[in-house]
Amino acid sequence: MTENISILGSTGSIGTQTLDVVRKLNLKVSALTAASNTKLMEQQIREFKPKLAVMFNQQAAKDLKEKIADTSTKVSYGMDGLIEAAVIDSADTVLNSVVGMVGLQPTLSAINAKKNIALANKETLVTGGKLVMEAVKRNNVNMYPVDSEHSAIFQCLQGMNNKKELKKIILTASGGPFFGKTNSELENVTLEQALNHPNWSMGKKITIDSATMMNKGLEVIEAKWLFDVDVDNIDVVIHRESIIHSMVEFADNSVIAQMGVADMRIPIQYAITYPNRFESPVKQLSLTEVSPLTFYKPDYETFTCLSQCIQAVKKCELAPVAANGANEQAVDLFLNRKIKFLQIGELVAKAVSRVSNSKITSVKDILETDRAAREFVLSEYTKL
Repeated sequence: MTENISILGSTGSIGTQTLDVVRKLNLKVSALTAASNTKLMEQQIREFKPKLAVMFNQQAAKDLKEKIADTSTKVSYGMDGLIEAAVIDSADTVLNSVVGMVGLQPTLSAINAKKNIALANKETLVTGGKLVMEAVKRNNVNMYPVDSEHSAIFQCLQGMNNKKELKKIILTASGGPFFGKTNSELENVTLEQALNHPNWSMGKKITIDSATMMNKGLEVIEAKWLFDVDVDNIDVVIHRESIIHSMVEFADNSVIAQMGVADMRIPIQYAITYPNRFESPVKQLSLTEVSPLTFYKPDYETFTCLSQCIQAVKKCELAPVAANGANEQAVDLFLNRKIKFLQIGELVAKAVSRVSNSKITSVKDILETDRAAREFVLSEYTKL
């Protein structure tokens, strides 16, 4: 069980909920990081008294340093600061909840520093799964999933005697705000509509990813690496109620599911306290109140981001990197009202199609492919 934690992305949705758990369990906090929210970071520093605080934005770091000059907390910034927080001596666990590709290098650094990882940054495994899981084995550390779906799978697998018993992983998906919609109905959806998730309260980027179902595509790739399974043995099922968080099918065709209310503090706490369980601040699940539970097949033709992720992971090692980078850039354009909703999927598909069959030999390969995908999306945007 974790006793001292470093939280990357402490001011975001997962980060603030992690601090709820930390507060309840009375854990020590070694480091906190954020992008630019100095107001909330100052509050967190004064409450949790970390040794180190990191702002990714340099100006924000300067502002924070002035705000907390009366404390003993050191302030750093940028990627170097993130890595410093990831390898800080006093932490035994690093919870990574930053958004996007920026999470890869700190995760690798933490693993190489012999830290256990609580992972909420799916892009780490989507882009660098091969390198990350090799590093986990080489350094003999543990990686605990924080995403509700992967935590559910992790929990369902606890009773498995050996890998041969596992037949299939079944990832559930809420379907987002546009479940059942056709391409023509999605042609002119607004940013506000895309940000209106039916079940979960999340950051803007991941909420848009849920609307396009890119999030589920990324989770398929993440599950492949986390649980060492072929992508053909991972199914996606639309489950609108978000009560069953994922399932596992075994060789005898029995299916085990993990259930709970839609609250991220359950998987966060389990990742921090594993293998122990403690009383949770989360509402108790009442099956009679949530009944009925429904299940549907995904629409792969309309939600092309999901199908593109599956095609990418089958194509070559670098294709998922391109898919992720193109999506991050396209979502940024959509959030700034520069492209239409459906163009996110179109740009991801084009970026994936450009990738040649290539293997990942180093982080440099990943960073170069990511950069090329983002530049491609920006160049295509200027033609629209």
